[in-house]
Amino acid sequence: MSYVQLASNCFAEAIGARGLDRARYDQLIEAAGGALDALRGWHRDASLPLLRLPEATDDLPELAALAEDARRRFDDVVLLGTGGSGLGGRALCALADRGYGPRPGAPRLRFMDNIDPDSVTAMLAALDPARTGFLVVSKSGATAETLSQFLVCLDAYRGALGDAASEHFTIITEPADNPLRRLAGRFSMRVLDHDPGLGGRFSVLSLVGLLPAMIAGLDGAAVRRGAAGVLRPILDGAPADTLAPVVGAAIVVGLAREGQIAISVMMPYIDRLADFGRWHRQLWAESLGKRGHGTTPVNALGTVDQHSQLQLYLDGPRDKMFSLIMLACDGDGPRVPKDLADDPALDYLRGRTIGALMDAEQRATAETLVRGGQPTRIFRLATLDEEAMGALMMHFMLETIIAAHLLGVDPFDQPAVEEGKVLAREYLAAETQDR
Repeated sequence: MSYVQLASNCFAEAIGARGLDRARYDQLIEAAGGALDALRGWHRDASLPLLRLPEATDDLPELAALAEDARRRFDDVVLLGTGGSGLGGRALCALADRGYGPRPGAPRLRFMDNIDPDSVTAMLAALDPARTGFLVVSKSGATAETLSQFLVCLDAYRGALGDAASEHFTIITEPADNPLRRLAGRFSMRVLDHDPGLGGRFSVLSLVGLLPAMIAGLDGAAVRRGAAGVLRPILDGAPADTLAPVVGAAIVVGLAREGQIAISVMMPYIDRLADFGRWHRQLWAESLGKRGHGTTPVNALGTVDQHSQLQLYLDGPRDKMFSLIMLACDGDGPRVPKDLADDPALDYLRGRTIGALMDAEQRATAETLVRGGQPTRIFRLATLDEEAMGALMMHFMLETIIAAHLLGVDPFDQPAVEEGKVLAREYLAAETQDR
């Protein structure tokens, strides 16, 4: 396993009244058996494609060829897609580009997931059309935000490149008649099939997440290998209380029901996981926030948010549980020079690495939360690479599905979101008629 989940400090026996009662936890672990049976059944009959992706390899050569073509032709690749269409790929690509530029030989991946007109205008002005490619991702092929982005970009690039602009666009949508697929056919663009049985927020292990990751120079097979390591014990019938996603789901649901925990704080002490937090936020909120159920996911980042949110966490309302992701980093990074840190007040830093300070800070935050009686679990990583990222992503997708079973909600729909989309289209249609 690429990570270890330490959850003992979520229980009443460790932290007192705000913790989960062990007997209630045992009941939830037993109740999770139905979710495990469902997962095994969905894997057997392939009715939930997510569960077949970790073992899939047949699509990787085609994705590798597409990635190599993009790496050769483009300096920038822009992914147009909102929500699950872009968040997974963005989280993966953070492993390759820490914000200071892409790996040698790789284009810079840019994720245009919003429709802020200033951002769209700035992007079009900044990039060289001759050296820019686009991945356009919409499962339904009817997402208003993505279609508007696509049409604006296509218009600009046809103006700059003529008919050759079509060679700069790759479309990912489900194999059905839809506006995006029709447009792709009209302009003879490359189209890749989005599995219709794979919801956007569960699509990161498919071409939706792996193609941008592989363009960025990451190992797609390793991502899936990490995911397989988390899924395999479930498929092999391991006891429920030994399965990290089951343990996590039981704790989160139990604390929400018994401890009045309304907020789940995800706080990695790793800059490369900042976008992972955004991916998890959508996964958790859109899958579980139904019929009055769910907890509100909040993103934080150590050590930055020790200086912005920790005061609230420690001394504010006791309505939160915490998931800290910690990387073994003591000894990593540059050292503080002894001759420059010669002030006695800096003795604790002299000759120490930046990683040593990070390690001390993450351990101190965890201990302070626990001392304050706050439910706190820790994910420990020895390293953060593609395999570890795949494992974390699979953990939280499974934890979400299992939590949904315990709450009695469907993790794969989003009825409230669909209502808003319909209303937005009605607004635009009415304004068009008024012109």
